[in-house]
Amino acid sequence: MVLRGFERRLENLVEGVFARVFRSGLRPIELGRRLVREMDVNRSVDVKGRTMVPNSFTILLSPSDAERFAEIADSLERELCDAAREHAHDENYSFPGPVSVELLEHDRLRTGEFRIEARLRQGEGGVGAGSLLLPGGERHILDDRVATIGRLPDCEVTVSDTNVSRRHAEIRPHGDGFVVVDLGSTNGTKVNGVRVTERTLRDGDELTFGNTRITFEAS
Repeated sequence: MVLRGFERRLENLVEGVFARVFRSGLRPIELGRRLVREMDVNRSVDVKGRTMVPNSFTILLSPSDAERFAEIADSLERELCDAAREHAHDENYSFPGPVSVELLEHDRLRTGEFRIEARLRQGEGGVGAGSLLLPGGERHILDDRVATIGRLPDCEVTVSDTNVSRRHAEIRPHGDGFVVVDLGSTNGTKVNGVRVTERTLRDGDELTFGNTRITFEAS
């Protein structure tokens, strides 16, 4: 199911002018298939009984394939990250830190050949870390400290939204994950469209503060 969704998104990504580029040769879906296979093959169980899988992927491409992928490289890397997160969610895998994918050229590979180097890379917060994907595409890494969200410049996540209170909410570490806590804000805090005062966060939850939407990604 993960790769079907991934393939559908890639069809939209490479439609039009890019469709001609991917009619033959190495296709993006092949990278997705190999990436999730690397997660399955390299899984291990930690002392807490969690199934840990690689979260840092370097994909080595031939010079010709790297050139063909160049114009969609950033979008493709994001889609591959999403595919990894979705596969981890479906299989109940855990990551040691934020997921990253990097496409690099390797001059010793022939057209159609590629390699994936998969590593477990610990995030700033260690096992159980997560991140907030902000509206502009920036990512705020969560760790074992409380992260305050609000309009004040000294907040860990500063939001330029007049509907957001000066200190609107906090993301607090809790057990192996995080909870969002509303700080008595004027317009409230929502998780997936439902107003909450406190809620344990799950991977992919959409948090709304005023008119600002932020996505929580568990790692």
